[in-house]
Amino acid sequence: MVTPAKKFINNPNDVVIEFIEGLVETFPGLQYLDGLPEVKVVLRADVSAASYDKVAVISGGGSGHEPAQAGYVGEGMLTAAICGDVFASPPVDSILAGIRAVTGPKGCLLVVTNYTGDRLNFGLAAEQAKTEGFEVETVIVGDDCALRPPLGIAGRRGLAGTILVHKVAGAAAGAGLSLAEVAAEAKHASEMVGTMGVALSVCALPGQVASDRLGPEKMELGLGIHGEPGASVVDIQPVDAVVSHVLQQILNPETNYVPITGGNSVVLMVNGLGGTPLMELMIAAGKAVHKLQLEFGLAVDRVYTGSFMSSLDMAGFSISIMKADQSILDRLDAPTKAPSWPVGTAGNRTPVKISVPLPPVQSTIDEESLSRPQELSQQGRILEAAIKAAATVVINLKDSLNEWDGKVGDGDCGSTMCRGATAILEDMKYYPLNDAAETVSEIGSSIRRIMGGTSGIIYNLLCKAAYAELKANSQSEITPKHWSEALKSAISAVSKYGGASAGYRTMLDALIPASKVLEEKLSSGEDPISSFVQSAEAATAGAESTIQMQAQAGRSSYVSAEILASTPDPGAMAAAAWYSAAARAVKEQSQGF
Repeated sequence: MVTPAKKFINNPNDVVIEFIEGLVETFPGLQYLDGLPEVKVVLRADVSAASYDKVAVISGGGSGHEPAQAGYVGEGMLTAAICGDVFASPPVDSILAGIRAVTGPKGCLLVVTNYTGDRLNFGLAAEQAKTEGFEVETVIVGDDCALRPPLGIAGRRGLAGTILVHKVAGAAAGAGLSLAEVAAEAKHASEMVGTMGVALSVCALPGQVASDRLGPEKMELGLGIHGEPGASVVDIQPVDAVVSHVLQQILNPETNYVPITGGNSVVLMVNGLGGTPLMELMIAAGKAVHKLQLEFGLAVDRVYTGSFMSSLDMAGFSISIMKADQSILDRLDAPTKAPSWPVGTAGNRTPVKISVPLPPVQSTIDEESLSRPQELSQQGRILEAAIKAAATVVINLKDSLNEWDGKVGDGDCGSTMCRGATAILEDMKYYPLNDAAETVSEIGSSIRRIMGGTSGIIYNLLCKAAYAELKANSQSEITPKHWSEALKSAISAVSKYGGASAGYRTMLDALIPASKVLEEKLSSGEDPISSFVQSAEAATAGAESTIQMQAQAGRSSYVSAEILASTPDPGAMAAAAWYSAAARAVKEQSQGF
């Protein structure tokens, strides 16, 4: 009998919320916005946007990497941290709430780890914040040195070196520098650091079964922090050999990922990935210092050892090396009250925590005018049936999607998609189903509210682009050709912002063939229902063809071709499933008229 991994938790869906509650009860300088469970933002208890006279430094990302990023909120480091669900980037609304809560007239810097979902969500939030009058700059950190270039559009992953960038940026902001100066120091620091990780085991997500892809005598080299497979699997080696390999990879002059040469001063960070005893981390740190000094001729000026950016309970560690001049050392040495920075914490715990009110959101939409009509039109009934069928099939596919994603990604595609589909079914009683354009917009709102990660922002983009196309035709009845154009516009938007196209092994490999067939069939005068059904068949064929593709986007781009060759892209399979279910439902409903 297969059972989930043993963990000290309650409901797996509540782990992030309960982590935040415990965090703010433990450290007196931290607080959270009163928006749980949707908005999960940890911020300094002594900061409010109305009175803050320094640059705010904000970071965040998926949870499961504790103490990152919430543990680095405190004077002299982060002003706020935005928490997503486990291994899923936070949604745009949460990021905006954090920006609004702590950003004063000097603006804010967003420090973002280089993952597609984080780039998209923080990027959209930054653009929205700018339209609201906030000064915002963004620094993307990609310090992974495990893989040789080229790395496709995904680029180098953001790993534990990000924590050093947080410290430099926070100290610069605390010194009163301008937004441009803080951003410049953070960017410079991000270019000076390289990281590589190794592991003996795979992490287990809350409520899920741990992967057993590693045998008892094997270890992985060059893996990320989301449970995705490493660059290579080798026999377990003594830590001396492991440290030597990691240092050689980071300081490899051929890749030139970090501009470090003999005689330079460096900072060393040995980071535990969640399941590695401190004893083993200290052994690795001691070996790394000696090798850096004796074999590479470097001066090791600072050493930080502990768990700074974990991967749940993964038994492993990463090594980060940063080239350090005196200005960087001064920033790293500057005082901070961030509880998880190794200098410790200060202050007495207050007996009562009063949550900070959630900043108001200025909406341009009259929500009262958007509601389910008392009587559905023929188009409304067909749309309702299609939505129900599409959402239901995604929910039923949850376990299969997680299984596929566990082989090529972080294992949560099914859970993420299921959350979005469930929210759609729950919210559908409010959808204005007789108005196709507004209904599509409301589906996007449901997804945006509850569905984090890359999938959430991509589906939100899909809905927004489709809405804009349908809205342009709102003065007349929505025709099948209008739907075809909406699908085409939605695909273009996702390709524009996400960077993927046909053959990249993404959900677009299901939707692009569907769109082409639908457009061709309708243009040739074929029956719209038949055209829809045939386009669904194209979507399924496209999704299944991803088994033969090498990923060029998302976390799968870090996975070897051998592993990908046995598994379809879960995002493409999900898209084909809901598209096909919608087509069947439309066909069934149309036969009744």
